[in-house]
Amino acid sequence: MGKGVFMETIRFLHTADLHLDSPFKGMAAAGPDELARLQQSTFAAFDRFIAYAVEQRPDFIVIVGDIYDGEDRSLRAQIRFQQAMQRLEEAHIPVFLSYGNHDHLAGNWTRVSLPKNVHVFSDSVEQQQLTVRGETITIHGFSYPQRHVKEPMIADYKIAGDDGIHIGLLHGSVAGDSAHAVYAPFTVSELRQKNYHYWALGHIHKRQVLAQQPPIVYPGNIQGRHRNEQGVKGFYDVTLSREQANTTFVPTSAIVFTALTISCQGIEYADDWVAACQEAIDGVVAELGSIIIELVMTDTEDLADNLQRAASESEWLDILREQYVMNEPFVWITTIDWQFSSTSESPNTLLEPVVDTIVSWQLEDWDELMSELYSHRAGRYLERLTLNDREQLKQQATALLAAEWLKEG
Repeated sequence: MGKGVFMETIRFLHTADLHLDSPFKGMAAAGPDELARLQQSTFAAFDRFIAYAVEQRPDFIVIVGDIYDGEDRSLRAQIRFQQAMQRLEEAHIPVFLSYGNHDHLAGNWTRVSLPKNVHVFSDSVEQQQLTVRGETITIHGFSYPQRHVKEPMIADYKIAGDDGIHIGLLHGSVAGDSAHAVYAPFTVSELRQKNYHYWALGHIHKRQVLAQQPPIVYPGNIQGRHRNEQGVKGFYDVTLSREQANTTFVPTSAIVFTALTISCQGIEYADDWVAACQEAIDGVVAELGSIIIELVMTDTEDLADNLQRAASESEWLDILREQYVMNEPFVWITTIDWQFSSTSESPNTLLEPVVDTIVSWQLEDWDELMSELYSHRAGRYLERLTLNDREQLKQQATALLAAEWLKEG
């Protein structure tokens, strides 16, 4: 029995949302050296993925959309990707890939050829087959014909028969998920009805398993690109048979976005605060390696007033950043968030009218505020604000107003 299961087991790597050559928005305060390090991080994470594949020799690889960050597919990113595919061809590893909303087929880019081991899915759902140790593998998928694929595509996926192992590739989101831009929407029930053995998803950058029977899996992206993509990123190493599946997460992040809460209790002097921050940051570095980190200050009753009035946030940031100049692993501190205690004097009364106004805004109010930006020629590259985006903007605006009030006394 064990031998039979072994003979029917296949192994593949599931990745998505590489976003090679991402511009890393929201890092304007970083210097040229820091920006260069950031802009190389998607390539560094991709190199880790390829090195793992060449060493481990899986039966094949699936890449589920958004290989490139933009529809113009930068030439540098294409060349790096093409060279990586050649390495996989030399290792006799087939690759099955689809393009997503960021690198859709209607984009305008300089063409770069891909080696014969790479199959690119067309703009309609199709099937590709290969044989692994006597087992027939059918892979179903499609590439986005244009940026916005709002309609469900799941009806175009064929129902699996009893002719081997079936794997579905789908770059899209769960229907009704307001936290993300909805593309090629589906429900878990619809996926299960296809009788596939594994669903390899892409588009959502958070690693998550939507179901176990069969596995319906988002690997997340391989490298975080901003503050909303915190934590270690990577891909899945999958072993699969008709009867069972096993998924192993493999990290690739070259730099990890994260947040750190630091207590200021008992701290009386600014130099003690710097030392406390540095000790806490060093602990995170020891665990995660290179980081981009947000600091959240708590227990600030005795300290926040003095610190905020003594210097601007940018000056305190500069002081901390200086501790990590030329540091290896890489460290960049983005913000310092001072949490106000309920027992300390607070600007809540003055802020309430403003906060109430922001909270009352509906989706159409946000769209009206953003209309000038969306109407700009660059607006077509921007996603509409999601519910999560709006909540974060509310929190950031309230925190900024509170900090300014405190500095002015």
